[in-house]
Formats: sequence, structure tokens, C-alpha cells
Amino acid sequence: MEQLFKPGADAIFRLVLFIVIFSAAAALAVAAALSGSAFVTGTTIAARQPVPFSHKHHAGELGIDCRYCHTTVETEATAGLPPTYTCMTCHSQIWTGSPMLAPVRDSLARNQPLHWTRLNRLPDYVYFDHAIHIAKGIGCSSCHGQVQEMQLTYAVQSFTMGFCLDCHRAPQNNIRPQDEIFDMAWTPPADQAERGRALLAHYHIRPPAELTDCSICHR
Repeated sequence: MEQLFKPGADAIFRLVLFIVIFSAAAALAVAAALSGSAFVTGTTIAARQPVPFSHKHHAGELGIDCRYCHTTVETEATAGLPPTYTCMTCHSQIWTGSPMLAPVRDSLARNQPLHWTRLNRLPDYVYFDHAIHIAKGIGCSSCHGQVQEMQLTYAVQSFTMGFCLDCHRAPQNNIRPQDEIFDMAWTPPADQAERGRALLAHYHIRPPAELTDCSICHR
């Protein structure tokens, strides 16, 4: 009886099957890695801005409080961007002829705002309120990183659902006293677990089962 397949056909079939499965797995792994990479999320990449503003100089070296520029961070959902006259409060007196600051002076003269490139974005279907996070003891650096060390500002988080849920499941790991909210160099102390539990009660923070309910972020 004549054979339908040659003697080595089974080995070839197994090899081809292995290559197909391996290639599919590798493609999925590469796709997963790319989806979380800076190339896709934009994290760690300083975007081009109308003025090369340095948080390291202003917030770090000069010690300017976040709220001087981001005036609504304690009262509204958005932190706000400084209007040009806020910049000119200082720069009408110092660096008045700097070519670097020409866009700022032109903005004031034309009464047209500077168009900054947004770095931190959430999808339209996600609700986020800066004010409630500040009120409940979440500091700026927990989400935005060590901004006071950034010569040119970049996003440190892609704000995935997992990132937000990790905090909502265990807020005691990140909450801090009110007088340390705007301390950009803050790091959790050795007894953060104990302090965090006490702060949960102090801020009247709801239990994780409620904080992870879909309606908290999706309204």
C-alpha cells in the first residue's frame, strides 16, 4: 500500500506547528511590551512646548509652590494652567529681554494664551477630580513624580486603569498629612503602614470595595 505522507512529514508538521505557535506568542509579547512603552504612552518624553519651562528651576531651585501656577488644584477637577500674567509677575522684572521668553511677552501683548502641549491625559470616559484627591491626602508627586527635578517636564505615568486601581485598593500606601501634600520630595516613611491606617480614618476614606466600584471613575 502506497504511503500518503513521506517518512519525515510528521517531524516537519510538528516543527511548523511549533514555529506558528511560537511566532504567535512572540507577536503577542511584543504587542504587550509596545503598548506599555514610552513610544506609545508618551511617558518619560518631554514634549515640545511654546517655552522651555523648567520645573527644576522654578519648583526645585526657587521653591515656588505648585499652587502659585496651578491655582485650582485644591478646588476644582482640573489643576489649571497659569495665565500669561502669572508668568509676567516675575518676568516683567527679571529676564525681561530674554529671547527664550519672547513667546510669553508676545502672549501678553496680544492678549492670547500660550498653547501648552498636554502631557497627562485620561480617556474621555474617565472622571478624575484633583480637588478630592488633594483633600484626601494624595500628594502631587504620587502621580506626577519628582517634577521638581525635571528640567523639561514629562509624564511619569500612563495612568492605566491598573495604576488607579492599585491606589484605590490600598490608599494607605500613598496618603500623607495635609502639610506634606505639596512636598514633591516626599517618600513614604518607614512606618507608612501604621500612619496610613490612621490617615484613612482621619480623612474618612471609604473602604476599597467602594473605591473600586466602576461608578467612582466611570460616570
